[in-house]
Amino acid sequence: MPDAYGDSAGAGTATGDDIPRAAPTPPEDTQPSAEARADERRFRIYTMAVLTLGLAAAGAVSAWLPFNGSSHLWWIGPLLAVAFLGAEQLGVNVDVRSGISWTISFTEIPLVIGLLVAPFEVVLAAHVIAGVATLLARKVTGRVLYNAGAFLLEVTSAFAVAGVVRQALGSPEYMPWLAALAGTLTAPLASTLLAMAAVRVLRRRMRVGTVVRLAGRILVVGFVNASVGLTGYLVISKTPEAWPIVLAVSLGLAALYWAYSDLLREQRDMEALTDVSLMVARSGQQAAARPAGKVDDIADDVDLDEWSTIAERIRDQLAAARIVLRLRLEPDEPMRTVVVGDEPATPTPEPGSDDPLLRLPGSHVRHLRATEANPQIRSALLDRGASEALAVPLRSANQLLGIVEAHDRLSRWRGFGKYDVQLLGTMASHLATALDNRRLLATLRHDAYHDPLTGLLNRPGFRQVAAEPLREAEHSVVLRVDLDVFSTVSDALGYTWADRMLMAAGRRMRDSLGPAVPLARLEGASFAVLLTDGDARRAQEVAQRLRAHIAAPYPVDRLTVEANAVVGYVATSAGENAERVDVDSLLQRADMAVRATRGGEEVKAYVPSMGQIFLRRFQMVTQFRQAIEEGQVTVHYQPKVALPGKQVLGVEALVRWQHPEFGKVDPDEFVPAVEAAGLVGVLTSFVLDTALDRVRRWLDEGLRISVAVNLSVRNLADADFPSRVAESLERFGVPGELLTLELTESGVMQDPERALPILRGLSALGIELAVDDFGTGYSSLAYLRQLPVDQVKIDKSFVFGMGTDLGDLAVVRSIVELGHSLGLTVVAEGVEEDLARDQLEAMGCDVAQGYLISRPLAEDRLEAWLQARTVRSLDRTSEAVLTLLT
Repeated sequence: MPDAYGDSAGAGTATGDDIPRAAPTPPEDTQPSAEARADERRFRIYTMAVLTLGLAAAGAVSAWLPFNGSSHLWWIGPLLAVAFLGAEQLGVNVDVRSGISWTISFTEIPLVIGLLVAPFEVVLAAHVIAGVATLLARKVTGRVLYNAGAFLLEVTSAFAVAGVVRQALGSPEYMPWLAALAGTLTAPLASTLLAMAAVRVLRRRMRVGTVVRLAGRILVVGFVNASVGLTGYLVISKTPEAWPIVLAVSLGLAALYWAYSDLLREQRDMEALTDVSLMVARSGQQAAARPAGKVDDIADDVDLDEWSTIAERIRDQLAAARIVLRLRLEPDEPMRTVVVGDEPATPTPEPGSDDPLLRLPGSHVRHLRATEANPQIRSALLDRGASEALAVPLRSANQLLGIVEAHDRLSRWRGFGKYDVQLLGTMASHLATALDNRRLLATLRHDAYHDPLTGLLNRPGFRQVAAEPLREAEHSVVLRVDLDVFSTVSDALGYTWADRMLMAAGRRMRDSLGPAVPLARLEGASFAVLLTDGDARRAQEVAQRLRAHIAAPYPVDRLTVEANAVVGYVATSAGENAERVDVDSLLQRADMAVRATRGGEEVKAYVPSMGQIFLRRFQMVTQFRQAIEEGQVTVHYQPKVALPGKQVLGVEALVRWQHPEFGKVDPDEFVPAVEAAGLVGVLTSFVLDTALDRVRRWLDEGLRISVAVNLSVRNLADADFPSRVAESLERFGVPGELLTLELTESGVMQDPERALPILRGLSALGIELAVDDFGTGYSSLAYLRQLPVDQVKIDKSFVFGMGTDLGDLAVVRSIVELGHSLGLTVVAEGVEEDLARDQLEAMGCDVAQGYLISRPLAEDRLEAWLQARTVRSLDRTSEAVLTLLT
């Protein structure tokens, strides 16, 4: 028979979260909720109805069935009561789906025997007395009246059906076992109907399919139990010596029930463990799929709903009154609490750092009881409204991730068992691993979308965060902010101080924009901002404000660093094609606006013409190699003559580009673009080979004319450059002294320690080295003395002003004197007037170069110029030289 003595409100057909439970007495300072009080009132009315119906039915059946007393009743009645008590104590608990526990109590055995050997009143008294005594012994006092009424109806319905069957058979002596069997099967069905009615009274839910399956199992088990009891009675009544066999069969049946319950329990535990693992995995996948940036309240609610589902599944399997999850879902966040199940009389408090359950060591399950625990644990359980709890901490390698608490088992009068402890321990291990993996995934995802230095979004993070707002907003603005003092601070004070400046700049921008505006550090000292609710006017205001904030002086140690910033922005309009307006294109346009800031203009808006400029530059870079192959790029030569002898000493090789679409492209436009694109090696090799080929042909003609080739800063950073120059000299058969390599003063001083070995390697080849544009760079005499240079070239800006500016004249004279004092040849660029040439000659300048002598000429025109303006003669070495005709 189903359990009629447990802590359920019904006659024990099924116990769990669908059947009301006799809850432990709450603490004195707790008050039940209004809903709980209403449920209790309804159940009291239902209890009185069940008790009244039971008493009325018992009276009716007692009046209907005659009392057949005998002298054996004095020992049959107590023996039946003991049998009912013993059958209940041997009960087997079988867990079924949906958190319902079905108890096989074997009470059908004494009931079927009682139907055969004792009158109705004796069996009724034995069953009621045994049942109530069991409830009182288990301290289940809250449902005694209801269970007493259920006991009355069970026995009453059994004898009523048995009586009806006897009358149908026509004789009480004909097949009495059939009537007893029918009556016995009626009792558990009556108990089931009462329990289902109690579920409805308390407004709990139980699916019809579950009720049908449970009723079927009850009938099958009731039939088996009743058959065993009936068979044992008939065998012993006929053959008393066979009682050991009957006992063995009964014990075997109990063992089978126990094995069946364990098998079902293991199956249910595996299903529950699989369900919880899949739920946690889905929760982690959904959290990983969220956009980068700040998690909003909606995502928080979704996250907690997912964990509520997980907690509900754990509660379902453990048949607990309440499951409490306290979890730290994200790194460096406080714990969040998820509660499912019966609400305690007082709200579950948020535990503090001194909560004894949160301070439990290790990661194994504790089975805690308020009656057995120490005062701290007892107080914590009573605060949670629980008399019994399973608690297991969730830990990673070095941190508490949370705790799982299961309060008050519903389906067993004896509380949580060893299987519950084992299952919760395994689930907790899976939860801890999943939480740790989730936190690791969150950390990796955060690092993937955020800048590690400033904590702001990085470029991929900005791209992801900005994509959807750009599609939805009618007007959007993307700003790019560049802090242009970063490289200077890095060179002077090191990257540590530069990084501190970047972090300070990021904080200033965040404080100015607020937490809701997407802000990213793109690279270096460049930042990006997205405004989704502004037009060009607001963008200008925000850009000016940001520039003012981050351009304010930065205190660095005991210094104050003056900073500057430039801002470029681009605004979209409602009519613009949303498919073309992506984050990368807007960032590119904002970058164009930044690079267009010049002449003291710190804030610039993007205009379409900027795109044409940068598109032209892009086309030049991508077409440069092809232009060399097709002969669009050529080398022109500008002669250099000695002062005062006017001999043509050499030429400077200057690159020119005749573009088929853009026409003549100025070197000042395409050379920086080629350098930035990393093609300077291609350019230098082309000019060097072309120039050396020209020198080789002059040598074949008997002329000894040197050629000067300009170097880039990138050439001075290439350790293999000297070897490539040596290979070119050898390939063309040109001595090193007929090659001059010119490098700018600022280029050498950018990284003199790195450039010095390169220059020494070139000097070892016999090549002459010249410092170009001398006087406009660092003018570091200490480094100039260390460099293996042979020439200094006076910048043309000083030469232009000699005739009108005494300061420029003084600078030129100083450079000439300085160069001679260091044993260097002095070359003057930009000589365009006779007066300038005469002044330079008077100062002792060695070489002149400029439009007064000749413009840069193509190779064929240079040959014509040499023939028309020079005279060939032999010097002391018997080699031909060219002297400029006056």
